Amino acid sequence: MGLIRIAAKIVFAFVLITVAWVGIYRFVPVPFTWTMMGDLLSGHTITKDWMPLSEMDPDMARAAIAGEDSRFCSHHGFDFKAMAGAAARNAQGGRIRGGSTISQQTAKNAFLFQGGGYVRKALEAYFTVLIEALWGKRRIMEVYLNIAETGIGTYGANAGAIRYFNHDASRLSPTEAGRIAAVLPLPKKRAAIDPHGFVRKHGNTLSRRVSVVRNDGLDSCLRT
Repeated sequence: MGLIRIAAKIVFAFVLITVAWVGIYRFVPVPFTWTMMGDLLSGHTITKDWMPLSEMDPDMARAAIAGEDSRFCSHHGFDFKAMAGAAARNAQGGRIRGGSTISQQTAKNAFLFQGGGYVRKALEAYFTVLIEALWGKRRIMEVYLNIAETGIGTYGANAGAIRYFNHDASRLSPTEAGRIAAVLPLPKKRAAIDPHGFVRKHGNTLSRRVSVVRNDGLDSCLRT
């Protein structure tokens, strides 16, 4: 009984601390992440410049939805259809693809470390449930677009826009937004101003999908 009581206290303390942590980030910018720490330890300089979603060009969120999570506004944190599709493709071999939603990626980026493992995946799912419940979709997208890597040592769409296009994210063309979104899956290996290759091709595809996201209301949960 003693061990059970201790375990129960540990679980209660964990839930209390994590709920408070998520609750605080509902209102204040995320100041630092484990991924940023990894960059610092690798000798990189960290560049970030928080911008509220209300000030950011809406095409940036649309490009992210087009590239990362087309059902962002309709799921509750997990896109089981996308997960099943990714698992089927991975079983066929080739490049491993994930089925993570923007909500899952935000939970991982804000509270956890990169890499695999069942423990990290379980914690990611836990934090995904919390942010969906306590933040809502607009805040999830806002945090995602401010802490996701957009290049080595560069975090957030605003810092990415300044780095690549010499202006902030309050005004982005669909092409610029698409190219920043194209960097998100592999930010340490891609640059939004790459004159050729995958980023240019995929970025141009995403820029065309921006209007589809807008016209089909796939960003409806972000509109005020």
